[in-house]
Amino acid sequence: MRKDLITDAAIELVAELGMRGLTHRAVDRKAGLPEGSTSAYFRTRRALIEGLVDRLAVQEQAEIFLDPEDPAGGLAKTLDSWLVERNRTLARYAAMLEATHHPELKSILVHSPRKRAAEMARALGHEDPERAGAHISAFLEGLIFYRLVGGGSTTGPTPGTEESVQDLKKAIEKALRP
Repeated sequence: MRKDLITDAAIELVAELGMRGLTHRAVDRKAGLPEGSTSAYFRTRRALIEGLVDRLAVQEQAEIFLDPEDPAGGLAKTLDSWLVERNRTLARYAAMLEATHHPELKSILVHSPRKRAAEMARALGHEDPERAGAHISAFLEGLIFYRLVGGGSTTGPTPGTEESVQDLKKAIEKALRP
């Protein structure tokens, strides 16, 4: 589907160049499409950013692995896969930062896994699952940010390895305790 090709190219551009590199022409070039193709699907830059974020959300939601028998292990596998898909995760963070400077893009922030985290907190017996879900989401975002671009990016285990999954699991186990 052409929209997916366009948004995938936009994701790669943002990961490589940041949000300033995201233009309709640059996406056309990256996707190998004739000039004007991106603007035919996404008339404005805002629409292009929203399309990019929607694509990221669909991809990430499909990858969330919840294991009722091992909640921390399932989440660790999910986070590790997002570290392996580094460009997508970098693009998501870039879009979130863009939203802080442009209030009209705040809709980007609704793609948080907070609802799923609240469901997990409820299943784990937290007294206030909504608040616990928010805390779990914040912890997971911080953990992946740390491992992606923070100090953990130089000292943590290599993403995509069993060592990485186990390291993430240990951290997540601590955060999930009621």
